[in-house]
Amino acid sequence: MRVPNSVVLPVGTHVDCCREEEVEEKRRDIMTKITAMLVERKSNLTHFINNLEGSEELEFYVDQWERLKEMETCTLTILNLVAVNCTDHHDIKKLEATILEHVKNEELFPEVVRVLPPVYRQVEAAIVDIAQSEEMADHGMMDLQYLLSKLSQCDHLANLGRELLQDILRYLHRIGLVVWYEEIKHLESTVFLQPTFLITMFKLLVRYQLVQQLESIS
Repeated sequence: MRVPNSVVLPVGTHVDCCREEEVEEKRRDIMTKITAMLVERKSNLTHFINNLEGSEELEFYVDQWERLKEMETCTLTILNLVAVNCTDHHDIKKLEATILEHVKNEELFPEVVRVLPPVYRQVEAAIVDIAQSEEMADHGMMDLQYLLSKLSQCDHLANLGRELLQDILRYLHRIGLVVWYEEIKHLESTVFLQPTFLITMFKLLVRYQLVQQLESIS
């Protein structure tokens, strides 16, 4: 809700636990609740903004007013919910096809037609090679400067600079090929070339009833 011009695709899982008529009923119910939530959000923002604008000491709340006005301009496009049986490979492929269909929609994503410079593809291919090489550790973590030096060893990337690499890493982070937490001070110099490793770690550390599981250990 804080990202300008967001596009959201709701996905309903566990279809295999519902009767066919239930799926459509739940789909309608979820979409109705989402619509109501968006109406309430807009109403609340208008209410907060009006309260601040009616304040006799508005100069003390300028920053807050500006943030609220910025949030007011953040439009949300909610697509039709996709119901999925996660145990059915066909349903997973159907979800994948639906996502790709929406992503290629120029009305939803005007920037989809933007052509990337060839160096983006070259760096992407080189990073994939590094990530799949035998010398790469399973955790896939690599120092940013060391990654730059490895990439610079490629003939066609010899002149690759740190600033350009960072721009490319932001793009690769957005498409999910790598993970780079540049906004976190302790992680800004680390690139995760194997995002699936992080997923595995989070599954081990963040799970349902983790505290109870730990407390049950004698």
